[in-house]
Amino acid sequence: MKTLKLLVLVACILSAVALSAQNVEISPTSEFALDQLDSEATITDYDSQDQKLKITGTVFKSDGVTPAKDVIIYIDQANADGEYIYEENDKIKHRTAIKTDANGNYTFYTFVPGSAYIPMTYPKRLGMKTINMVVKAPGTLAYDYDPYVFADDPLMTKRCLKRLKKKHYTGILIPELNGDILEAHRNIVLDVSYAMK
Repeated sequence: MKTLKLLVLVACILSAVALSAQNVEISPTSEFALDQLDSEATITDYDSQDQKLKITGTVFKSDGVTPAKDVIIYIDQANADGEYIYEENDKIKHRTAIKTDANGNYTFYTFVPGSAYIPMTYPKRLGMKTINMVVKAPGTLAYDYDPYVFADDPLMTKRCLKRLKKKHYTGILIPELNGDILEAHRNIVLDVSYAMK
């Protein structure tokens, strides 16, 4: 039992390490034209998924109070089986992006991904179910933001949750079922350190 708990904790820590924000040298947001994006977006294959997920929220400037408009949020994720599917152009199939509205609001229609293997681990270990994010605000560099993870994930133990909270991790979703769609809310505060000099 102790060995099992240790493996779960290691998987949690490895997942948490991969969830830290960093600058993105080649931003996936660059493939989307700002004037063609809306504040709502639907990911590929949404209609055929069993665990449909609606994520809403508001993006705020670094003061945590002022809504931030025209912010691009890009997401990508594994499929329901935990596999990242790549298209012929080497881009992840399950990806999309939004641009926040005048009040900083956004909505994603996606689905709960499966658990993917954590890169560069041996033996291979499954990580938490994750929806990756890149944020690009006007006048800032694009950067990775705390990915969405799920409070009910089997790897989200109390100890793991405590570690993430200690790191001030902001990406934990608590979805609630509304009809046949899971709904979750998450606000985002922009990081002023990525402002262009």
